[in-house]
Amino acid sequence: MSDLIPLARAHCVPLRGSEHRLPPARIAELLPQVPGWEVVEDGHALLRTFPFDNYYETMAFVNALAFVAHAEDHHPDLGVHYNRAVVRYSTHDVGGLSENDFICAAKASALLGES
Repeated sequence: MSDLIPLARAHCVPLRGSEHRLPPARIAELLPQVPGWEVVEDGHALLRTFPFDNYYETMAFVNALAFVAHAEDHHPDLGVHYNRAVVRYSTHDVGGLSENDFICAAKASALLGES
């Protein structure tokens, strides 16, 4: 991924192998580009809870996120509740975080008009 392209406009690429796992320094560079997201599980995942007013809004977001996941072929772990969606990204094939996780986190935030 080029740092000249905003994360929300970048696209995921297939990654396999631990050489694609992001080092802590790169994670620290990318994290400010996805406000509201936090690094969890000792640097192996990104997590954010999106609050909503009701179940309908929650499901609309989850369905839009499913469309993005399908288009990027990169899928989050989801916790779907009445008034919130908990979204977790990690790239299993690299054993931690990859740039794909940051791209999809940015795309998830963009669904709500966040940059």
